[in-house]
Amino acid sequence: MSLLEITWTDPVTARRGYVVIDRLVRGVASGGLRMREGCTLAEVRGLARGMSLKEALVHTPGDRYVPLGGAKGGIDVDPRDPEAPAILRRFMAAVLPVLRAQWNTGEDFGLRQEQLDEVAAELGLASTVEPAFRLVEDEAAARERLRSAMARVVDGVALADLVGGFGVARAALEIAPDVGTAVVQGFGSIGGAAARYLARAGVRVVAVADREGLMVREDGLDVERMLAARDARGVVDRSRLGPGTRLEDRERWLDVPADLLVPAAMSYVIGPDDADRVRARVVVEGANLPTLPEAEASLLARGVTLVPDFLANVMTNAWWWWVVFGDIDPTPEAAFAKITTTMRRLVASVRDAPDLRKAARLLAEANLVI
Repeated sequence: MSLLEITWTDPVTARRGYVVIDRLVRGVASGGLRMREGCTLAEVRGLARGMSLKEALVHTPGDRYVPLGGAKGGIDVDPRDPEAPAILRRFMAAVLPVLRAQWNTGEDFGLRQEQLDEVAAELGLASTVEPAFRLVEDEAAARERLRSAMARVVDGVALADLVGGFGVARAALEIAPDVGTAVVQGFGSIGGAAARYLARAGVRVVAVADREGLMVREDGLDVERMLAARDARGVVDRSRLGPGTRLEDRERWLDVPADLLVPAAMSYVIGPDDADRVRARVVVEGANLPTLPEAEASLLARGVTLVPDFLANVMTNAWWWWVVFGDIDPTPEAAFAKITTTMRRLVASVRDAPDLRKAARLLAEANLVI
């Protein structure tokens, strides 16, 4: 049972918004805010529970960052709806007391951090993670570290948009270092970065799906070219694709043969009827809750290795707090080094288990008493 659940109804459009705090640690919780048509309280509740597991999972004795509680927010509206920006402002104003005191949030599906920061500033908040700053010894230094980290750019992409996907790529390479080909569904911050660092590790990314369709090239897509042609919604300009790229229907992403499948966009995209279409031997969940339990059971029965979301995509959240609490410098080198060593440790602790989700959950729950 969640500690706190808020259901908000927009007085102008009647759209619903939700905040769920699964648990508090030292009085605060952490978890992003998403915006998508069809978002429900049950979805946000599940995501908040997942955040509690993410926070607990990355606990490293000796770090200044002691994991926080888990929370999540969601708004039931298409982010492309002309009313969406105003709905976001009214929602954040309505839950402002929770944002001030307990809920540290950030971008999630359908929202960019820049949008959240803009609204937060209008509401008198210096950031969307104000409650966490009460827990650090030197608040001014912590704010400067976060500001510096958010300003870093690596080969044309903001560091903040790379850390999560880098962690997903590291999870895949740790669990299956021999993978040769990959399909990535979603080309936002998680999917784009995962594709970049898989490609740089020598994996051929043979297909990428974005909102507008599927891009396929059996001898490997030019991921860097695609990143340079990507807009803020993660959609690639087709006119700038490399030669030999084939365009197909977006829904065919599950049918492309590859060693590795990375669902890195929406939740609930692999259901019971989809499991038999998965051609990969390894699935690494870059998105939150992309695989329904029935589908996961089917994949495990076929011998497919599945790395769960709260392990695979934990690094965006962890990186924020490593920086804020001063466990790493606000540099790309420090971020990638910490992510690599932490992901190696986490994967090693569950690698031999027949059910990685169960093993990772047990590992996280052992730390929930913190």
